[in-house]
Amino acid sequence: MADRDTLPLPLEVRARLAELELELSEGDITQKGYEKKRSKLIGAYLPKPPGMEPSMGQERRTPVTPSSSSRYHRRRSSGSRDERYRSDVHTEAVQAALAKHKERKMAVPMPSKRRSLVVQTSMEAYTPPGEEHVRRQDTSSGSEGEGSGPANGTPTSSQEGSINMEHWISRAIHGSTTSSTTSSSSTHSGGSGAASRLADVMAHAHLSKSENHSAPPDVTGYTNTTDSILMERPQVSSNTVPNRPVPKYGNAELMETGDGVPVSSRVSAKIQQLVNTLKRPKRPPLREFFVDDFEELLEVQQPDPNLPKPEGAQMISMRGEQLGVVTNWPPSLEAALQRWGTISPKAPCLTTMDTNGKPLYILTYGKLWSRSMKVAYNILHKLGSKQEPMLRPGDRVALVFPNNDPAAFMVAFYGCLLAEVVPVPIEVPLTRKDAGSQQIGFLLGSCGVTVALTSDACHKGLPKGPTGEIPQFKGWPKLLWFVTESKHLSKPPRDWFPHIKDANNDTAYIEYKTCKDGSVLGVTVMRIALLTHCQALTQSCGYTEAETIVNVLDFKKDVGLWHGILTSVMNMMHVISIPYSLMKVNPLSWIQKVCQYKAKVACVKSRDMHWALVAHRDQRDISLCSLRMLVVADGSNPWSISSCDAFLNVFQSKGLKPEVICPCASSPEALTVAIRRPTDDSNQPPGRGVLSMQGLSHGVIRVDSEEKLSVLTVQDVGTVMPGALMCVVRPEGVPQLCRTDEIGEMCVCSIATGTSYYGLSGMTKNTFEVFPMNSNGAPISEYPFTRTGLLGFVGPGGLAFIAGKMDGLMVVGGRRHNADDIVATALAVEPMKFVYRGRIAVFSISVLHDERIVVVAEQRPDSTEEDSFQWMSRVLQAIDGIHQVGVYCLALVPSNTLPKTPLGGIHLSETKQLFLEGSLHPCNVLMCPHTCVTNLPKPRQKQPEIGPASVMVGNLVSGKRIAQASGRDLAQIEDNDQFLFLSEVLQWRAQTTPEHVLYTLLNSRGTIASSLTCVQLHKRAEKIAAMLAERGHLQDGDHVALVYPPGIDLIAAFYGCLYAGCVPITVRPPHPQNIATTLPTVKMIVEVSRSACVMTSQVICKLLRSKEASAAVDVRSWPPVLDTDDLPKKKPPLLYKPSNPDTLAYLDFSVSTTGMLAGVKMSHTATSAFCRSIKLQCELYPSREVAICLDPYCGLGFVLWCLCSVYSGHQSILIPPSELEVNPALWLLAVSQYKVRDTFCSYSVMELCTKGLGLQTESLKSRGLDLSRVRTCVVVAEERPRIALTQSFSKLFKDLGLHPRAVSTSFGCRVNLAICLQPHRLGKLADQGTSGPDPTTVFVDMRALRHDRVRLVERGSPHSLPLMESGKILPGVRIIIANPETKGPLGDSHLGEIWVHSGHNASGYFTVYGDEALQSDHFNSRLSFGDTHSLWARTGYLGFLRRTELTDASGERHDALYVVGALDEAMELRGMRYHPIDIETSVIRTHKSITECAVFTWTNLLVVVVELDGSEQEALDLVPLVTNVVLEEHYLIVGVVVVVDIGVIPINSRGEKQRMHLRDGFLADQLDPIYVAYNM
Repeated sequence: MADRDTLPLPLEVRARLAELELELSEGDITQKGYEKKRSKLIGAYLPKPPGMEPSMGQERRTPVTPSSSSRYHRRRSSGSRDERYRSDVHTEAVQAALAKHKERKMAVPMPSKRRSLVVQTSMEAYTPPGEEHVRRQDTSSGSEGEGSGPANGTPTSSQEGSINMEHWISRAIHGSTTSSTTSSSSTHSGGSGAASRLADVMAHAHLSKSENHSAPPDVTGYTNTTDSILMERPQVSSNTVPNRPVPKYGNAELMETGDGVPVSSRVSAKIQQLVNTLKRPKRPPLREFFVDDFEELLEVQQPDPNLPKPEGAQMISMRGEQLGVVTNWPPSLEAALQRWGTISPKAPCLTTMDTNGKPLYILTYGKLWSRSMKVAYNILHKLGSKQEPMLRPGDRVALVFPNNDPAAFMVAFYGCLLAEVVPVPIEVPLTRKDAGSQQIGFLLGSCGVTVALTSDACHKGLPKGPTGEIPQFKGWPKLLWFVTESKHLSKPPRDWFPHIKDANNDTAYIEYKTCKDGSVLGVTVMRIALLTHCQALTQSCGYTEAETIVNVLDFKKDVGLWHGILTSVMNMMHVISIPYSLMKVNPLSWIQKVCQYKAKVACVKSRDMHWALVAHRDQRDISLCSLRMLVVADGSNPWSISSCDAFLNVFQSKGLKPEVICPCASSPEALTVAIRRPTDDSNQPPGRGVLSMQGLSHGVIRVDSEEKLSVLTVQDVGTVMPGALMCVVRPEGVPQLCRTDEIGEMCVCSIATGTSYYGLSGMTKNTFEVFPMNSNGAPISEYPFTRTGLLGFVGPGGLAFIAGKMDGLMVVGGRRHNADDIVATALAVEPMKFVYRGRIAVFSISVLHDERIVVVAEQRPDSTEEDSFQWMSRVLQAIDGIHQVGVYCLALVPSNTLPKTPLGGIHLSETKQLFLEGSLHPCNVLMCPHTCVTNLPKPRQKQPEIGPASVMVGNLVSGKRIAQASGRDLAQIEDNDQFLFLSEVLQWRAQTTPEHVLYTLLNSRGTIASSLTCVQLHKRAEKIAAMLAERGHLQDGDHVALVYPPGIDLIAAFYGCLYAGCVPITVRPPHPQNIATTLPTVKMIVEVSRSACVMTSQVICKLLRSKEASAAVDVRSWPPVLDTDDLPKKKPPLLYKPSNPDTLAYLDFSVSTTGMLAGVKMSHTATSAFCRSIKLQCELYPSREVAICLDPYCGLGFVLWCLCSVYSGHQSILIPPSELEVNPALWLLAVSQYKVRDTFCSYSVMELCTKGLGLQTESLKSRGLDLSRVRTCVVVAEERPRIALTQSFSKLFKDLGLHPRAVSTSFGCRVNLAICLQPHRLGKLADQGTSGPDPTTVFVDMRALRHDRVRLVERGSPHSLPLMESGKILPGVRIIIANPETKGPLGDSHLGEIWVHSGHNASGYFTVYGDEALQSDHFNSRLSFGDTHSLWARTGYLGFLRRTELTDASGERHDALYVVGALDEAMELRGMRYHPIDIETSVIRTHKSITECAVFTWTNLLVVVVELDGSEQEALDLVPLVTNVVLEEHYLIVGVVVVVDIGVIPINSRGEKQRMHLRDGFLADQLDPIYVAYNM
């Protein structure tokens, strides 16, 4: 049908074409055969495009495999596009738009997908990304590299210096020679073969050689200059193409990541391509305006003065002709039924058909009358008891009848009218949870329905419960099912007679309507409206008695009900009802029936005309000359025009007269709005308008002149109904009359409309009681109008034109688009081939204060990844070209998976609901936020730096104090505080309290594995010192690596080193199951720390020499390894006594979250000061017991495990965290058993307990677990407190006696291993009985935080972020907040870097591996103004100080330190500072299957990695959700979404995410992701 409308073809050629088309759809000929024959047929009539050889026409397509065409084209009705949107003119417009797009092709990176996710049948067509380079290199050279073969229209010119794009991507998008493209654009545009397509991509990505783009392009700035140069392509004949080397994988020029690391991998090439695509701004750059730092304004689209505005005069309302009351019109519909039932009982009323098209049953007027009387009598008298009947006149009753039983429905409907109860016809519920069934139930409930009338067959088919009763459907009220078959009813007594009144204002029936959001409303129609409507239809359609009418429509509602059930009875007509099931089997059935019964009228939808077109060649002897009127019920869909035209084209030869086709417009609220009258005057052609889509989107009517591409052709739907008044009002705001050239909502004033939405007075007022106003604000009529929900205008001659529906309206960036138009464009892209049965849903979702368009389509079962991706890119281009609007998300789902409406269409609101809750399970997704979202806040410009004086003055004026705080003084000296060295403290304890137990180590069963008294530790340390001197031949100050599992050996070895004068370094031992990744780290620390020897246990010693170890590292280069399991018996001659307290005591090595290994130096002075500070803060004495469940390798964990007990003399109960994996309750049981008051743990331990013991609190209680003695439980961490985790831990164990305020956190970092520790004393707070929220949690505005400002807000306010204080500042510690760039002190309300001054600061980095630039300024910085003398250490963490209302023991107000995040991890995006954890928290909340998330940036793109706990089918659901939430909450566009398996995001021993490791893994393509989506 492609060129049938536009070319003047003779009739016989048209007929032959139609046959060909059917043969193709039936699979009788291949695509190629079809092409060949078709071009032969129309070749003579085709205008030759300039410069095109005649041969090009036939060689346009390569054949589709015959199997696929035959399998999926059993009947064209199934394979083709959705009939409603059939328009060949539009198809060509789309192809032309795509051809135009060629000049600015998008280079869309194809998403990579794990193989198991490719559910399509044709696996061989899809090569997973991993194997691409193996299989594609040989093929690409032939198809794209050289412009060989006739299919490649214009060969490419060789382009030096272009980035070698990956071939398979460009192929995937822009179609290769092997994929069959149905674009007729190659005929129009001089051949768009793959070669020229590739050239476009190449030209797109062309960067001049000189800039080796090491500076990452800024995607966030809106600039006009683009880096890509579009080149003119010289037309070279195909044999003179210079040989270009075929780009292969590895040699894509080395691209550099943001931090200058060269990478060359698939992932980075894709991202680079994405970056190049995004660098060219699609929309005009945003207007510049000043944004206050604080209130981020979203860009508001300012109206452009050049936009089209309506210029016409104000419209006048159109009046329909007088409704002529004919003398013999009945006074009510029941009166009509009584009349025909008694005068001519034998006259046929309704003939029903079986699925073979044979008449199944003929209902006569006599039978209809007697049976409906019987139904009326029974529902009034046989339900309930005599005294208490179930139904009284005016009650509502549900009518549940299947589509193939119109007779039973008709009897029940008229029975209700006679009984004066109100029928509510609904669809048959097939399962307990049909799409939308719950909302229908809600309607029934709100209408107070208690009885459902149904037929015998339908009653039998309803789902039954185990005992045979019909279950209550979800959301439905309890119903009594009543079967209306005559044989089940009792005969009314002779004297009973229904009361037949004239039509009045009582409700006659309620018609349900589904709204845009899926809710179902009931439109009430009064008896007088019902009668008037029938009279108006009779007059406008010219119905006469005993005419025959064929009805294909649903008889339960809308046009089918009005013509086929109501008006027909008023005029004693004969209705031939064709069920949907028969149409499915035989699409021609309705035409055959028109022919057979010589019917005068037929009521159809455009889809029925389309199906008939496809199948008509089977019939030779049909004649449509009897038809005087063909009512097209969906004439209000602008896309119905093409079906009408095509139908007329083919059937004119079969006696169809052009004036017979009568489109009508209707809506549930206003009933029939307008209908084209069947005129005998054939020289008055019907009205047509060719409107510009651009104009329509601004709400104005412009007959399109210059751009033939984006037009909407509309046909008139006739004139206003008799006795009605129609006007057009503005769709938004007050109902003001439109101008004559403006599109608005049609409103009708007539008796024959609905009167209300049942039970919803507010909505009723807005819809049924509208008073349109003229420009002076005066109402145009004293009578109310009803809104029809249709958008349109009144054209010349009073003809009504409909351009769309209010329900399908999407307002994007201030412009209106109609969902139907977008569906039509998407279907025109590749009609026959890709979308399964034309099933496409288009809706809008609201993201970031604007509507965003989402297109969801079912793809054919045989489509490959490549097809789908190609189709998606084309749809984006077509919609952009024709509607000038971006699609936010395009999702493809497997065929038959979208929720269906009862008649098989797509249930839109249900689809939208599934999309929003992430359970649509698409098989392909393409998001385009970069191109669609144009209202982001303007990127923040850094203000010029303000001088010191202004800062001071500013702080004074605003009453802000400079942010500084300190812990209490290290005052009184106690007996052990006179020692400068820990080794002396141990010797002193071994003499004074030799038998006092310092350490107890527990095993996984909770029993004591070993313990150490003061003297045991001292003796053991002596032996180790002797061994070091003897076997290790070590000098003073040599470094020794201690590689031990957490335990007592580690402690002894540490003190042994001190006794020997060596410097110990604790190192986590390699993991025996994972040597390959853990051993290199051990080796690295040993080498970087310049250790002279390694001390370890026997087991690990063997491990280091094992075969697996030698595979991972070079075993020969280890320093000497000493095994301390067998120690010499002798003591060293002399214990080493350090002379200078500032010498090194030990080295502390740790890997930061950014993946950097840094070792800091701890002097003897700092170590003793540290222990003393902790002793004071935690009030540690020899009589105390402390439980420690931490890794003892670095930071505060090591100090608590190894040093504090020796210094303070308390007993430490040591619980290795690794034992908790075996027994998660170990730590809490130990705390309870030893009645411990203070305990320390890490976040990973806390998480293990929360997850592992969540369901066991009851059984733990019964085992006697009691945590009521715990007064402090401190989480040791180097990060922002994880408030959600600590709160859920407190909540979970509250039942076991844990005090909610016992849990607190500490904070340390590399320059100072502990800055804060220990919350406020519980005792004091508990006595006061403060019941308020924890005073140490504040809520800050996240938007202000991005600008480095701290603004406190109320809990629960939008954009609020809860932050918990990081513990109390340790004694002897001073803190100040400084600007990390200018190093000036900051006020209270600013976020800045935390600087610390204390006696236990580390004295410097020993060596830093990975970044030599971290020089001394981390340890001794000075402020640039203010107190410029003090030396401070920079922690590298951002935070702020807050003075709280609490007082310390000394009466001082307490200063709380809030840590926000590491400076290294913070991401600068759009000029603002983001902390990964905030974005991650938002993402984890969006879907139940996201268990963990990590984000990082790469060349200014935000990459979000999510771990999926669920089936891989859910992976693609997450992409839109993640993109939406980050846009909504953080105003950022996600560049790449990576979905991975659980456990892929690396986490270090402290439970912190290693985002940089993850980033490296992603770029090196080592994550094995389930799905990677590149957002456009």
